[in-house]
Amino acid sequence: MNWYPFLTGLSAPQQLHIPDGFLSAPVAIIGWVLAVLTIAYALRQTREQLGERQIPLLGVLAAFIFAAQAINFPVAGGTSGHLLGGALAAIVLGPWAAVLVMTAVIALQGLLFQDGGLLVMGWNIINMGILTAFTGYLIYLAIKRIGGSEQRSILIGGAIGAWLSVEVGASATAIQLALSGTTPLNIGLPAMFGVHALIGIGEALITVGALALILRSRPDLLRQGEQAGGTASAAWVAGGLLISLIVAIFSFAASGSPDGLERVAEDHGFIGSALDPVYHILPDYTIPFIPNETVSGIVAVVLGTLVVFGVAMMIGRMIKTERAESHS
Repeated sequence: MNWYPFLTGLSAPQQLHIPDGFLSAPVAIIGWVLAVLTIAYALRQTREQLGERQIPLLGVLAAFIFAAQAINFPVAGGTSGHLLGGALAAIVLGPWAAVLVMTAVIALQGLLFQDGGLLVMGWNIINMGILTAFTGYLIYLAIKRIGGSEQRSILIGGAIGAWLSVEVGASATAIQLALSGTTPLNIGLPAMFGVHALIGIGEALITVGALALILRSRPDLLRQGEQAGGTASAAWVAGGLLISLIVAIFSFAASGSPDGLERVAEDHGFIGSALDPVYHILPDYTIPFIPNETVSGIVAVVLGTLVVFGVAMMIGRMIKTERAESHS
């Protein structure tokens, strides 16, 4: 069967993050400072907390989150949403390691695919990575302490934590837009909160699905999640990467509707503030020399999944090396 005509009518993955132009320069610079300080502290914390045999999980989670973020799912009103993944990463690895995972994903999206501006990358990392990781993790821990470590508590904690993490990230974005003079808080906050309340349901469902799979295949990864525990065999890592690549291939099924922030920007008249990227490498999740948009998008997402896996693994090896040097 010739799949080319079928693929011609499908969409490439959509851009996901705050572009340059939505935030003022002073607000954007503050975001960079806060992000760099948090990432530096996360590196220090994970050096002591992350066990050597958990380091490969950095790569697996980064690959899965990158691939899953490329699949926008439709929500009401001609809007789409996508996984953030910070809560999932924090539940499995702990919040500080999750910060590194999310930084690898978001930085690669901005630098290689021009998804999200360079000047505002600090806030993209904070909103989508740091705030989501800690919000999801703290809610998950609270529910586990109330309900125990049974599967039901883990899944309920993951669902609520994931949903609320989306709302916290969206609300933070609305505050940054208001501080930048882009849109008033009394307009931007309800709009962002409302549309992301629906998107958060998708986040919760994906997070619960991933946690259920881990509980079935490797429950030890979650039993010690508070200390980033568990072990990661080569077979498990290979299987996780394979799942991530399969998810990446299905990026052709992404909804073509605008995501939550883009929808709010269109509805409230500041979409025109977005600036074009200062350079292009693989813009809009495409490979320039592949003419078919959908095939180009699939190849780009598969490539990105492999690259972010490698980057996260390099971060893990760096942590391992620094820990060995500090103990020598």
